Amino acid sequence: MVTITNAGLSELLWRAGQEEAGHRRQALERASRAARFWSEEASDLADMDRSLTELPNVGPWVGAKIHEWLDEPPPIPEPPEIRRGYRTLSQVRAVLDGAPDWEGSPHADLQMHTTESDGSLPLRGMVEAAREIGRSFVAITDHSQGLRIANGMDATRLAAQGLAIDRLNAELAGQGDPFRVLRSIEMDVLPDGSSDMEPEALAPLDMVLGAFHSQLRVPDDQTERYLTALRNPDVQILAHPRARMFGKRVGLLADWSKVFDEAARLGKALELDATPARQDLDVELARLAMRSGVRWFSIGSDAHSAAELGALPFGLATAALAEIPRDRILNYRSADFVTRWAAELRDARAGSV
Repeated sequence: MVTITNAGLSELLWRAGQEEAGHRRQALERASRAARFWSEEASDLADMDRSLTELPNVGPWVGAKIHEWLDEPPPIPEPPEIRRGYRTLSQVRAVLDGAPDWEGSPHADLQMHTTESDGSLPLRGMVEAAREIGRSFVAITDHSQGLRIANGMDATRLAAQGLAIDRLNAELAGQGDPFRVLRSIEMDVLPDGSSDMEPEALAPLDMVLGAFHSQLRVPDDQTERYLTALRNPDVQILAHPRARMFGKRVGLLADWSKVFDEAARLGKALELDATPARQDLDVELARLAMRSGVRWFSIGSDAHSAAELGALPFGLATAALAEIPRDRILNYRSADFVTRWAAELRDARAGSV
């Protein structure tokens, strides 16, 4: 008998919502969005005779509809590309519960935001929240000045944040706490591959994530754009490389083998962005990157609040499914290793320019 997963239910609920109006449509759409974050499979609850109304955003009417589908499974429609290839929380939990070392080994979070750009907590608040859930160290990666919509930082604000991080690290060290905060940034890489910050402003940082934030829906092949970005000496990690977003955009197109070959040649790292709506790189591209010889990967929750720090397992599950060894993931290395790696890479690239 066919078992419908939460991913299938999400699509069925969304499609059913398009055939309704008013509050019924809203209820189905809310349940469709929530299904991606149910920690348990609805089918498991039904098998245990538990009420489906235990699931967030499921009332009696929606629950009855889900029961009908579970009892007599309809064909599961293939999601459109804009919603395809995203794992649900229940799928992520199944992966990591079957491979406990991924969460059991100390690991960092290498992308998060504070109120210095578009986050909801100040520096200390985000750091304390990350420490409380057991992260070994973190990188603060607020946006750079080119992304004005996200309150991007100019050189003056970036320098001030760096001093605040230095003071916080000194305070932690004085308490005998090994936790460490890396000075970083999610720098806007322009379409021509150039940086939106001057090298002098970036020099004091421990590492730099480069990311595309404009012209993300162009249908043309963007291979050269990626190659130019990877060759940018300011960038050590290419963040959320494909720039896809669930329900909004499918992401950029490129000859990925060529892109990953260049990342491998240059020693650059690729991010596995754990934001549930990104999951970028996805498993297929992560596998290809590893086969292409990419040595380093980075995982970031891309959190903008304390609650979003909990998204990191989505990236861990991607790495586990892609069978990337943990010793090739910067999060499982020490803070000192990451800063040395980035410094050596930066120095080597600068010497070759």
